[in-house]
Amino acid sequence: MKKRKILKSVLYTFLALFLVGISFLGYMYYNYFGKFEVDTEKYQNYVGYINQDKAFLNSKYKLCDEGRIYKVHHGAPKDAFKGSKKRFKDYILSNYKNESYKDSGYLNFRFLVNCEGNAGWFEIIEMNLELEETKLNKKMVDQLLTLTSDSKNWAIYNYKNQPKNYYMYISYRIENGEITQILP
Repeated sequence: MKKRKILKSVLYTFLALFLVGISFLGYMYYNYFGKFEVDTEKYQNYVGYINQDKAFLNSKYKLCDEGRIYKVHHGAPKDAFKGSKKRFKDYILSNYKNESYKDSGYLNFRFLVNCEGNAGWFEIIEMNLELEETKLNKKMVDQLLTLTSDSKNWAIYNYKNQPKNYYMYISYRIENGEITQILP
């Protein structure tokens, strides 16, 4: 009985050491042979980067924390909306006026919200319903930019009890000038 317990303990020890060794070898292999090299000439910026020199509404507010941006990989949809996403959607739909627009497509805004909850630095991407870049009605785009950038829509994001700048995006699906969906 005692031999069995010792044999079991030795077996578990060897199994644990084997798994640790395999994990270490996998980690080493990944770091030295398995990682893809990043083409820094082609991809000079991080995910979520917005060229602040070309962005719309880029001089109205200032970024805090030396311009450091949080939530760059996927935006901050859970933290961004002041109140809730439903409140934002209701605000947009009740204030948007279709002035005989006939456009259909997607209007995408990528932007930054500073540590005070002010939206700016907008990049605008306009596409048709087949997801090909196109130009949508300028008045409609301007109206949605004005509504989207309203600071009453955006919350202050805190990290470690400090307000921070963050990346956000909004995508409007438009059919015959009417907003049919707001993402995210």
